[in-house]
Amino acid sequence: MPQQPTPLARTLRQLLLGASLSFTVLPQVVAAEAKPYHIAPASLEAALNQFGREAGVLISFGSQVTAGLQSRGLSGNYSADEGLQKLLEGTGLQARAEGDKAYSLQPASAAATVELQTSSVVGDWLGDAAQTNVFEHPGARDVIRREEFERQGATQARDVLNRIPGVNAPENNGTGSHDMALNFGIRGLNPRLASRSTVLMDGIPVPFAPYGQPQLSFAPISMGNMDAVDVVRGGGAVRYGPQNVGGIVNFVTRAIPDTPTVKGGLQTETSPSSSHDGFKTTGNLLAGGTADNGLGGAILYSGTRGGDWRENSNTRIDDLILKGKYQLDDANSFNAMAQYYEGQADMPGGLNVKDYKADPYQSTRPYDKFWGRRTMFNAGYRYQEDRREFTANTFFTTTLRNGYLDQGNFLSLSPREYWVRGLETRFAQGFDLGPTSHEVGVGYRYISEAGHEMRYRTPISANQQLPNTNSRNDRDTRGATEANAFFIDDRIDIGKWTITPGVRYEMIESQQTNNLSNVKYKGDYNTALPALNVLYHLTEDWNLYANTEGSFGSVQYSQMPNRVSSGEVKPEKARTWELGTRYDNGSLRAEIGAFLINFDNQYDSNQTNDTVIARGETRHQGVESSINYALDGLSPALAGFDVYATYAYVDATIREDGPNKGNRVPFSSKHKGTLGVGYTEGRWKLNVDSSYQSSQFADNANTQAETADGANGRIPGYMLFSSRAAYDFGPQLSDLNVAVGVKNIFNKQYFTRSFDDNNKGKYVGEPRTVYVQTSIAF
Repeated sequence: MPQQPTPLARTLRQLLLGASLSFTVLPQVVAAEAKPYHIAPASLEAALNQFGREAGVLISFGSQVTAGLQSRGLSGNYSADEGLQKLLEGTGLQARAEGDKAYSLQPASAAATVELQTSSVVGDWLGDAAQTNVFEHPGARDVIRREEFERQGATQARDVLNRIPGVNAPENNGTGSHDMALNFGIRGLNPRLASRSTVLMDGIPVPFAPYGQPQLSFAPISMGNMDAVDVVRGGGAVRYGPQNVGGIVNFVTRAIPDTPTVKGGLQTETSPSSSHDGFKTTGNLLAGGTADNGLGGAILYSGTRGGDWRENSNTRIDDLILKGKYQLDDANSFNAMAQYYEGQADMPGGLNVKDYKADPYQSTRPYDKFWGRRTMFNAGYRYQEDRREFTANTFFTTTLRNGYLDQGNFLSLSPREYWVRGLETRFAQGFDLGPTSHEVGVGYRYISEAGHEMRYRTPISANQQLPNTNSRNDRDTRGATEANAFFIDDRIDIGKWTITPGVRYEMIESQQTNNLSNVKYKGDYNTALPALNVLYHLTEDWNLYANTEGSFGSVQYSQMPNRVSSGEVKPEKARTWELGTRYDNGSLRAEIGAFLINFDNQYDSNQTNDTVIARGETRHQGVESSINYALDGLSPALAGFDVYATYAYVDATIREDGPNKGNRVPFSSKHKGTLGVGYTEGRWKLNVDSSYQSSQFADNANTQAETADGANGRIPGYMLFSSRAAYDFGPQLSDLNVAVGVKNIFNKQYFTRSFDDNNKGKYVGEPRTVYVQTSIAF
């Protein structure tokens, strides 16, 4: 029998409240003879849980071991040993008997794994963020999967992104102070509206104008519709762009189920210590399946209702996605996706020092409001046979973003519409040349985007009138961009080495026309981005990686007049270097890496006076690390426990000559990390998580003293704790799962600032928040 914990150990486990490791405890009596099973294809974790219950065996494994893995299901008569072995086929895992009716999982032996020298075509390695692709990636890359969203009680992308080393995703603030916006920065880059990273959803650009207006003041992404968030911080600039100085972030939507499936979930939360005592509810639904002829489809829905911890924060979001696929034969497949996203939200805005001290949860901006909608269509084709792959994808998006904003002397209405058309093709061919194996990849992407930006205004008065399209018009501009991007790379495998040289070449034609003054600003520019990635396999579980790559940021519509007038119509460019190592044996995943980014001719827009800030050259260097460990690898007595930790040291400094040289880049923390422990016993999952970040500055001058308007000054660091307990009622109650959690357990008050937005000031962070989660599946 496996070692049993003592009563004291069991009590300590309950007090620790941790989750993530999964094992299933089942009935005491197990029939030795074969019995019938019918387990549908599903995630490996779900399939193992069902098998364990039906077979009456204990299967212990870490959720890290099964993350991202799918089971082909099980149908027929099997003994417990035979059924478990069959269920694990194709997963790279094997079962090890630990005693009577008990098993643990471990990576398959070397004899059962693919030799390092064996080459297969990877093609589009972004794809569905498979763990194999993550491990083989020659640069810093992390994937957070849906199980971890739920563990955190995460309903916003920022909650998930903050789990990744080197990523800073502050609370919503400024013109992005609502749930439809996205603010994050990677490796010390300014997080305002996430404009320094390539942001994708299933490989399709998320920004409403990827080249001309990449700021995500409107980001049509709902975590309820996502399976994973894939963050490639290095080694990806050849294949994906633009705005790739801060890496690539791909949101992976929920997959079409293999069998008829309906899943639904709800999360309701409230912040009792806030002066806003309402509730906020998010819900999600997945319904779909795949027929025997290869035709499959799914409906995804995610919605939000209610406000958060600030007054004037009421939110309504509806996000509907339709997905389809057709596997014509073993080599040819088609896919399609359509999305309609619509939402509106009140914006509480920033507070000055006096108002923040009186009540940090209040809002003094009753008119600020944002609304928007996006329609997206995507169709794709894939051919894959032997060592050859070809893909073609087209997409079209149309976006409206609009809102009221108090700008001090007047109230504005700013309707903006954007249209984007794109075509992307990729071809990969594998072949052998002497002792080397090659995969040559070539790709082309065409994007045509157009935008129309308007602004209407009414003066601030005692009897305030909201502006409309008949009000005074002081802005009417049209922007357009045509961009052609090409890439070629060659993945060369020789022994334990994988070397990938490549280059991306962008050709961009962009213009903006001021319809009020009849002045046209035009800028055409090209840029080449060479890269070299190297990977060395020390063992099957351990590798080293190094890379250097060029990356760039495009000239934005809002900056076009200033950049044309100054003769600076050229892209922001950076050179990144990385060196790191990664280990993954199933129960232990660990990574540590160092990076250096030299960023030239960097620009930011100041929204308060419509000017462009030339920050110039900045340097970003540091170390990122992470570890996930299922502790049953240390001792059977620790079965059920897992721990994780991340830490990043980021030194982001201004290198441009002048009074700010040597100062820290605004809104960058030198130290940031997370630490968590989890425990699973039977159907219970418990966890405690924490996060920490050090102080920041709001401006280039690194001003220490706080200004009266709250927009400038030092931003103190903070540490937060959270906890969650969940219970799975099993298939007899349609896999009902109920969880209760608390964020910011000790009610730590912290804040961020908005420095150069019209609704600038101090923004209080999330106070103690209690939430309840429920989910069900049929």
